[in-house]
Amino acid sequence: MFTGLVDDVGTLEEVADSEAGRLLRVACRYADLVPGESIAVNGACLTVREHGEGWFTCAAVVTTLDRTTIGRWAVGDRVNLERAMKLGDRLGGHLVLGHVDAVVTVRHEAWRDDAWLVDLQLTPELSRLMAPHGSLTVDGVSLTVNALLPDDGVQLSLIEYTRRHTTLGTLTVGDAVHVEADVIAKHVARLAAPHLAALDLS
Repeated sequence: MFTGLVDDVGTLEEVADSEAGRLLRVACRYADLVPGESIAVNGACLTVREHGEGWFTCAAVVTTLDRTTIGRWAVGDRVNLERAMKLGDRLGGHLVLGHVDAVVTVRHEAWRDDAWLVDLQLTPELSRLMAPHGSLTVDGVSLTVNALLPDDGVQLSLIEYTRRHTTLGTLTVGDAVHVEADVIAKHVARLAAPHLAALDLS
């Protein structure tokens, strides 16, 4: 489990196909990783296979490739990194599982005074899980919903710190990003679905 607070931006040093899946070697600042630990790479929970001072490898299997942009990644790409939280850590973001719900696109971005507003085009299923000032994860970054927009859009307001310390500072219209909805919203929607269906009198 993660918090959505990115603690490093890594760089892909190697991308290759292997028996374990799409193999990634990531340069990072970590020096004390252990094999088997979980790490969120652009919001996708992956497992550390090998590691050394300043690097680690992980692999994405076909089901992960189906749900993410990892199959498009190339050497030199920058990725947001977060190690799994420990019990007792400060929960500065929100509860993040590292399970990407959808790949969506940036549909608009603009400045409003000192706020950089970024609009995402969600799927209808994701849009139903959003709430004003609720939480969502974009490429592994915990963010607050600034506004709900027509046609399944959601607006984010990115602060200067986030722009400097994650990859989100370079987003442009048309870019594809990983989105994970709030896990509590997903469970509530799942539990409520049969009851809402029973009330449908149409």
